[in-house]
Amino acid sequence: MAPETKYAKSGGVSIAYQVLGSGSLDLVYVMGWVSNIEYYWQEPAMNHFLQRLSSFSRLIIFDKRGTGLSDRAVNLPTLEQRMDDVRAVMDSVGSEKAALFGVSEGGPMSALFAATYPERTAALIMYGTYAKREWSPDYPWAPTPEQRQVFFEAIKSGWGGVVDLDTLAPSLINDERFKKWWSSYLRQSASPADALTLAKMNAEIDIRHILPSIRVQTLILHRTGDLDISVGGSRYMAAQIPNAKLVELPGNDHLPWVGDTEGMLNEIEIFLTGELQMHEPNRVLATCLFTDIVGSTELAQSLGDNRWRNLLQSHNNMVRNQLLRHKGREIKTTGDGFLATFDGPARAARCACAIRDEVHVLGIEIRAGLHTGECEIIGNDISGISVHIAARIMSKAVAGEVLCSGTLKDLVAGSGIKFEKKGPFSLKGIPGEWDIYSVFS
Repeated sequence: MAPETKYAKSGGVSIAYQVLGSGSLDLVYVMGWVSNIEYYWQEPAMNHFLQRLSSFSRLIIFDKRGTGLSDRAVNLPTLEQRMDDVRAVMDSVGSEKAALFGVSEGGPMSALFAATYPERTAALIMYGTYAKREWSPDYPWAPTPEQRQVFFEAIKSGWGGVVDLDTLAPSLINDERFKKWWSSYLRQSASPADALTLAKMNAEIDIRHILPSIRVQTLILHRTGDLDISVGGSRYMAAQIPNAKLVELPGNDHLPWVGDTEGMLNEIEIFLTGELQMHEPNRVLATCLFTDIVGSTELAQSLGDNRWRNLLQSHNNMVRNQLLRHKGREIKTTGDGFLATFDGPARAARCACAIRDEVHVLGIEIRAGLHTGECEIIGNDISGISVHIAARIMSKAVAGEVLCSGTLKDLVAGSGIKFEKKGPFSLKGIPGEWDIYSVFS
């Protein structure tokens, strides 16, 4: 479950924030570019990343002014105003001193805060960040103005889509579910004009001159293959900040919650607490169900916003009624579908078929995928290879079809549920071939 969103006043501006965890150390997470703290929790990897940080701290997250759930109708912030917003949030939650974790564009502000307010900064962590955003002869690790202009044009022409994902998260560029989340995340974080203005403002950042004045303990993290920001900038900062520790990590994803995150999280936990706790995942055997509405994008365009919203609500009500009837647990909606789990595979199969049959009265068709396997419970979310298998199986279904793995079929022998073999399939990102069956109930 996502934490409650509250607001702090920074001057006349309302800053949205959330607090989770109960550790003795306060940790302020400063996201880069744009954010939406409530939409964070729709992405399992982000959910896991934040939950892990909150396992050893009291974690404070917020949306900077002009983005996310904070006041939008304001001038976009300078670094000084961003520092004011952090102080306002800290004051609102009663935090006299906190560690700051600045990600990407959040790094320069965090560094400036640490230098300006050392009495309120317990430690400084920066990941995938920079001291200067545009190239110059004495800072050759940044993109040239021409390269930044290409990025600005991509925002102008592509906002609402998967802007810059091939640079920010190349390991997920073919993951349709993540691409859909990322596009929606950007739209819910900033308007096209504000996103462009923020990007242009970030291009002007240069904090090189303040780095030697940082006196708090500092940890700098950077993936060596980062395609967005060169590791050379972090090496430069580590040399300029007294006693800073630089840790170079493998990988080429820029987003910190994508790719191999455990090494990074371990470094942060040890840096802040001096030790690494054992984090035993909570694993259970469950049947995962993925559904989505076939042709939803085209349907939404043809119906218009209001009619589509009403249709989607009717669909959601039907799905939730069937989940209740078959003792399923809704994990989350995926825009035009659901992820749910069941403790019995037969109930899951019957639920999927019931949903398929019932939504016909709405003039729509769904497709569904089922798989039974071990899942990791992360708060109210789930993760693990079994979740991905169910999603990949769904992607093989046509309109009005419920597909399942051979694993599920074998577990419901004697239930009366009928199956038809569709043949072995390769599932993207999943080793081997998988026997997939149509389900009839």
